Amino acid sequence: MVSYTAYESISVDIADGVATIEFHRPEVYNALNDAVMLDLSRAFDEIQLDRGIDAVVITGEGEDAFSAGADITEYAGPAEEHAHQEDRQELFYEMYQKALHCHAPVIAKINGYCVGGGLILAMFCDMRVAVEGAKFGVPTANIGQIPTGGSNKRAIELVGEAKAKELVFTAGFIDAAEAERIGLINHAVAREELDETVQGIIDGIRDTGRKAVKNSKRALNYAADATDAADAREFEADLWWEQFASDERRELVDEFNEGE
Repeated sequence: MVSYTAYESISVDIADGVATIEFHRPEVYNALNDAVMLDLSRAFDEIQLDRGIDAVVITGEGEDAFSAGADITEYAGPAEEHAHQEDRQELFYEMYQKALHCHAPVIAKINGYCVGGGLILAMFCDMRVAVEGAKFGVPTANIGQIPTGGSNKRAIELVGEAKAKELVFTAGFIDAAEAERIGLINHAVAREELDETVQGIIDGIRDTGRKAVKNSKRALNYAADATDAADAREFEADLWWEQFASDERRELVDEFNEGE
């Protein structure tokens, strides 16, 4: 039995097959410290065991920030005082991968600043919907660091090499309209339309074959990472046959034909 309780810095609400994860550190713009990432990691482990979940939504408390990124107070001081940093970076990387490879589609509902590690987390979600006033940036160079957690490859996949380099090298910010234009987010909407837009995506997911959606996510993720097109095609073909042999496929085809 999945508990979804006893988190320190987040909450997980399950309703009608949707898991909503919310960060609860509004006083620091929902910065991602170790406690948040450990909570988030456990939440995704529990979601992975719960095949009744059709979609996951991640958001931040308040109207100021989805997440302002890593808690910089945990990075102060000389390197020799941070022997644990390699373990921390591994924790962050593994957490991002859990969002990417979660069995259910993951949607980042971005209600404000989405910066640094917060943006990296959002990039590893399957979709991103943001309010028009949201700001996006990778200001790591401003504190003498570089992006990590596998984010360099992911950023290039989403927005292309040139735009990814511009965002990182300048440490600047872009608004939601520009983020949508370059493909960093799916939709930029008015604040009063944020919940409705995210719910519309969830409704669209749930109106289709749920197992088909999950297998499609596996195929798309594999194709994105594959270095060999034939390998990706073989994996795709195996998943296609698995889905074709499912009761879900047979029932949905029958429903479609009956509606003709």
